[in-house]
Amino acid sequence: MGKQGPYVGLATTFDTAAELYEQARPGYPEALFADLAETTGLSTGPARVLELGTGTGKATRGLLARGWQVVGLEPGRELATVARRVLAGQGDVRVVVSPFERWEADESVPFDLVFAATAWHWLDPAVAYRRAAELLRPGGHLAIVATEHVSPAGGDDFFRQVQRIYAEVGMGDGLGGPQPPEAITAPDAAAMAGSGFFAGPTVHRYVWSRDYTADEYLAVLSTYSNHIAAEPWQRRTLFAGIRQLIAARPAGTIRKHYLNTLQVAVRLD
Repeated sequence: MGKQGPYVGLATTFDTAAELYEQARPGYPEALFADLAETTGLSTGPARVLELGTGTGKATRGLLARGWQVVGLEPGRELATVARRVLAGQGDVRVVVSPFERWEADESVPFDLVFAATAWHWLDPAVAYRRAAELLRPGGHLAIVATEHVSPAGGDDFFRQVQRIYAEVGMGDGLGGPQPPEAITAPDAAAMAGSGFFAGPTVHRYVWSRDYTADEYLAVLSTYSNHIAAEPWQRRTLFAGIRQLIAARPAGTIRKHYLNTLQVAVRLD
């Protein structure tokens, strides 16, 4: 059985940490939006974009910087409130509190681009691809950004060491830590091409890193759905262990590597 919409299960947890989400979560590389514009053929200007899962506007900023008009759908009321505040004055944007599957389209339709950054996986694919195609003009594009924590050659060994603590509190993933970026394929490419609504996507990949202090890293973890949904004792034990590991390091920081995968497909007519 598919999901019944984005605002179910673990997806509901983000709205409980809206302000922290805005403070702690990183944004996206500028090159991603440049590649998005080039791949879709949308030059800087009044392109019409429907963004799914706007959150607090982390990716919306990059869309607005291209001069595009954005309607952002965000099912979480608190997240939408933060997004409206931080995006005010940054461009032509309207944030609507609604799940994508149940949004009643208005005069904004049709769109040149439907865009989802680290949000598509919360949607029901049996509905989402068809719905995206319906809301696009002929020749319009669907762009999905997936985000993974990765460990390239020479990456920080902290993330292997910390797996012991995750296992102790019953939150281990059995993988032994993040995978190398080259081991991760574009997660939505096959489904996009197989949906019957979109051509095979063009794929761009971006690997980048950010250094975190213990406080900064624990703030990021506090915005992850599985950490929010964990039992209080699990979070206390896990966070105490992480803080101890980071405090023992000479620099008192860790370096986390991210992989953003941009998948862009044209609507089949």
